[in-house]
Amino acid sequence: MAKEELLTFEGEIEEVLPDGRFRVLLDNDHRLIAYTAGKMRRYRIRTVAGDRVHVEMTPYDLSKGRITFRERTPGQGPGGPRGRQFRR
Repeated sequence: MAKEELLTFEGEIEEVLPDGRFRVLLDNDHRLIAYTAGKMRRYRIRTVAGDRVHVEMTPYDLSKGRITFRERTPGQGPGGPRGRQFRR
């Protein structure tokens, strides 16, 4: 038997909850609880309230999802300035 297709939606993080979960408001005004995907945790991609994200959901439970992508926000660089390392 083949795997069921996942539903992918876009939305915005409303609130950061404990245990790495987030309350997400989708573009169709549906609210759900989502967690970050493994690759996002592995590469330490930070998500905060107000970020635009892509959420995958199973058709069986539309109240939970997995955040798979965080869209880049304009004006935000790749990171802060690093201290200069001295060579000896």
